[in-house]
Amino acid sequence: MPRPTAAQLAYGSFTVIFSTLAMLLLSQTSSGLGIAVVAFAALALGLLVSLTVPQPKSRAAAAAHAAATTAPAPAVVPQRRRVPVRRETVSAAAVSSAEPVRERSTP
Repeated sequence: MPRPTAAQLAYGSFTVIFSTLAMLLLSQTSSGLGIAVVAFAALALGLLVSLTVPQPKSRAAAAAHAAATTAPAPAVVPQRRRVPVRRETVSAAAVSSAEPVRERSTP
């Protein structure tokens, strides 16, 4: 059986502590039997939480999982050839030599 990780120990411990406090406060029990039942239930809940924390996978298992879940490569689709667009450019000399526009001013 593998050793528990730090995350499993932390989650399990926090669950036991906080669930014990919560159940004792909510049930307001003061008998020994009631406290024992609450403590047992908190330990069981902490064990359940610590076992459900995901464990880190080994590199070999992660690689095998990745290889099994990858989708097959899509079929090769021929790409369309791009046709360049011809653009007309205006030189700066042509812009500056143009005659100014004269507009009539209305009085």
